Formats: sequence, C-alpha cells, structure tokens
Amino acid sequence: MSDSTMTFQLGDRDVNRIGFGAMQLAGPGVFGPVKDEARAMQVLRDAIEAGVNHIDTSDFYGPYETNLLIKKSLYPYPQDLCIVTKVGARRDAKGGWHAAMEPEALTQAVEDNLRHLGLDVIDVVNLRSMLHPARPKEGSLTPQLEALLTLKDRGLIRHIGLSNVTATQIAEAQAMTPIVCVQNMYNLAHRQDDELVDSLAQQGIAWVPFFPLGGFAPLKLAQLNDVAASLNATPMQVALAWLLRRSPNILLIPGTSSPEHLRQNMASGNLALSDEVMATLNAL
Repeated sequence: MSDSTMTFQLGDRDVNRIGFGAMQLAGPGVFGPVKDEARAMQVLRDAIEAGVNHIDTSDFYGPYETNLLIKKSLYPYPQDLCIVTKVGARRDAKGGWHAAMEPEALTQAVEDNLRHLGLDVIDVVNLRSMLHPARPKEGSLTPQLEALLTLKDRGLIRHIGLSNVTATQIAEAQAMTPIVCVQNMYNLAHRQDDELVDSLAQQGIAWVPFFPLGGFAPLKLAQLNDVAASLNATPMQVALAWLLRRSPNILLIPGTSSPEHLRQNMASGNLALSDEVMATLNAL
C-alpha cells in the first residue's frame, strides 16, 4: 500500500490510517489500572516512534486511568498528534457501563478529559450514543449535540464525531454541525454498515471501526486463519489489511499493551492483499 493511500484527513489534520486505540491500556474489562504501567508507557512511546499520530481514548477507560497514562507517557505531545476521545457513558464502582448523556454529564466529561489529558482543547470528541449500550438504536441526539456545540463554541472542542449511531442520526447531526468521523462496530463478520461506509467515504468523512476481529464464528475464523497462513501473517494483520483496502476513509485504532502486537499491527499496512484474497475475505 503506497504512502499516498495511508493518510486521511481527520478534522483539520492528516493522520496516518493506522492509529492506536487506548482501551486495552486499562485493567481487565477496561476497568482499573493497567497491570504493567512501565510496559504500557513504552508501548505508547513506541507507537509514536512507529508513526502513529492518531490516538483514540476516553475518560471512561479505567475510568481515568488511560488518559492519565497517555499524559504521563507522551506529554508534552508531538505537534502532529491527534487525540480523539468519546463521551456519553460512565462506569459504576464494579466496572459496569451506563449512559451519561445528559448535557451536564457531557460537559463534565469533556472538562474531565481535558484535565486528565493535560489539554486546552480536544481535537475530536465523539458522542457515543448509549440509547442502546451494544448497538446503534434510533432516537434523537439533538440535546447531546447541542451540549457539544456549546463546548465547541467555548473553544474546548475542535471537531465533533459520532459513535454507535445510525444513518438517520448521522444525517440529523450533519444538519446541525460538520461531522468528521463515525465510530461503529465493523469488521469482516459484521458488515451491516457497508453502505454507510461507502456513503461517508464519498463525503470525505472518516470511518473508525472498533472490534476489528470481534464476533467471528469458528468456521469463519478458521477460514481467516487459512488466508493468514498463506500470506505468512497473523489473522489480526489480515483483518486490519482488509479494512485498509476496504475503503480509503477507514482509520484503524487497534489497541494493545504488547510491544510485539504493536509491531504486528503497524506491519499490517504493508500487507498486500490480492484481488483473489479480497474476494475470499469478502465472501466470509
């Protein structure tokens, strides 16, 4: 894959299409502190050295632990680093996930993200719809977007994105403000948003899939393993390479606390998938 195809504009920044998702830097279940802080800090620094200039995070990872670790590892930040966070959820004392979509809660979340990251302004804030915790669900997000627009007017947010949303909700948001990215579950096994990916690509809007390997049935995972073996690659590398070729607006945010896995994730950008391999993967 040529260098010219490995960047995409996110807001007002050109970012490399392989970024870093900070979710796995928290403890088990994305709750509590990371087990090996020194190792996690080194992974973050290695990611920057490897060319990552897009980090996806949230204050509800931990909670707070991941953002504090990012600040401890990377502050002062490289000038080209684009930090994206998301708001709309909260954690309870046992690590459960709950909606926190009231305007007051969103304002508090943005201010907390700024403080824990050591920033004066956040490049992109994604509104994570919690109308249903696990999948997009129809329903107006106007009050939540109005709250984020107020924060944007205050200079605390540069750009707004959406997460866990439907095409109707994206259109509703676009009537209110430019949307620079959409973050939904999407991978070889979960392709309900195929048309939405293509539509947003035509508009120059980034698509940021989460759970790039999530949800594979055993048979399909076995087929993916066969393809990976034929390419002398890992199944994760093949899944990431498929996403990169699937559409030019797809930005990857694979997460890891392992230096070895970081190297493998970054190498997926150099994995060439033939038309024949793409056809095999598309048929899964």
